[in-house]
Amino acid sequence: MNLDKILDEAMKLDASDVHLICDNKPMLRIARDLVPVPNSKILTPEDMYEVYDYLVKGNVDKDDVFNKTRKLDMSYEYKDIRLRVNISLSDEVPLCTLRLIKNELPPYESLGVPDIVRRMTYQPQGLILVTGKTNSGKSTTLNALINYINENQNKKILTLENPVEYKHHSKKSLIVQKEVGQGRDSLTFSDGVKNSLREDCDILVIGEIRDKVTMEAAIEMAESGHLVIGTLHTKSCAETIDRMINFYEVRDQASIKYLLSALLKLVVSQRLLKGTDGKLVLIPEVMVVDNIVAGIIRKEKFSVSEIEDAIQSNLEKGSIGLINSLAELFVKNKITLDQAKSQLEEKNIEILNRTIMQLKIKNNNK
Repeated sequence: MNLDKILDEAMKLDASDVHLICDNKPMLRIARDLVPVPNSKILTPEDMYEVYDYLVKGNVDKDDVFNKTRKLDMSYEYKDIRLRVNISLSDEVPLCTLRLIKNELPPYESLGVPDIVRRMTYQPQGLILVTGKTNSGKSTTLNALINYINENQNKKILTLENPVEYKHHSKKSLIVQKEVGQGRDSLTFSDGVKNSLREDCDILVIGEIRDKVTMEAAIEMAESGHLVIGTLHTKSCAETIDRMINFYEVRDQASIKYLLSALLKLVVSQRLLKGTDGKLVLIPEVMVVDNIVAGIIRKEKFSVSEIEDAIQSNLEKGSIGLINSLAELFVKNKITLDQAKSQLEEKNIEILNRTIMQLKIKNNNK
């Protein structure tokens, strides 16, 4: 079992992930497709234990975490690249998923993330959220934002990540990166957020807001005059608000709605689709929190559809509806009509068709 050879092949073929699963050939994910490593053999249980030992390298803390929790997230360096590694179990045999992280961050402008997101990083305080499902490019967007701030603003940036993916180096800003987990820089995200109040940072980046404790710590940080940028695993801007409110008991929801309406500045929700040219295309939805959105958040009964309507009718302030993003990418021939429709509920298909027609008329009149 030669893991180095597999990683060399993954780098050569520009794979985003490597999947090592017992009784299967090593698989690479290349532009969303799963492809077996050329000339590879089916992995045995012995191979998988060998891979585990190779990656953990006898680290007692990591081994302890895996034995207690039956899973392990860690980073690993190979040649000139970093890997985000997840090890878990299937039928009592380890399986590994390795994400390849390119050393060179793509320029922010090349990602397809709307410019309003970059401009919002100049806010002196508040909460900015980058959301999306797994493999939607959240980490890349987040790190491109950090890199942009680092190159253009004079700030102290503190990041909390599990694991640290891109290694940033201080440029115009001062950067401190901390890895979260047992035996690492900070035991939990919430511990790291609470301690950051004493570290005189200007901008706090939270790799993942996954529970109420971290959410509360992030809100406290934003309330105390800092800019907080975080990620959540949600599929839309409206669902993000709903999820945050539902971290709390019903009796506490009125006060958290008030805080969110005051502190939340922007939510960007993103999806990735395989474009017509075979490359991945970013589909952004952006919600700028103005007085109208803030008012909807504060309402006693929170409405997802009201938020969606507010995004759609707030385009002049920088918000971007999912329907608009899909229509624009279809008109530019970046995605197919079927792909665009697959991202929407049936009730919104007619609005998509109308938006496409309006864009085509607008383009013809230019």
